Amino acid sequence: MSLARKSCIPSKSDTHPLTLQQAVELLGEIPTWELVGAKKIECNLSFSNFAQALAFVNAAGEICEQENHHADFELGWGRVGIQIWTHDINGLTESDFILAAKIDEVC
Repeated sequence: MSLARKSCIPSKSDTHPLTLQQAVELLGEIPTWELVGAKKIECNLSFSNFAQALAFVNAAGEICEQENHHADFELGWGRVGIQIWTHDINGLTESDFILAAKIDEVC
């Protein structure tokens, strides 16, 4: 099943971060994203103007709310930076990649 068709699962107290190998394998399914220090994934997007960038952030933010898993967004004129990681384990889980795949669908 593709990542975008899955749902994010809340982490638990015994959730362990993905290994580097697991993260690299999942990264292959979201080619617009990059691995940052084996603990985060990020994507930087360009838009024609501020209004388009803001509309994208609002649409992506709605996905975050629906999945109850939230990304960090940096919004500027014609650009959006996104970072995703599971904050409470300070690393990556499959849910981070699921969220990224879902956000890619609104690009």
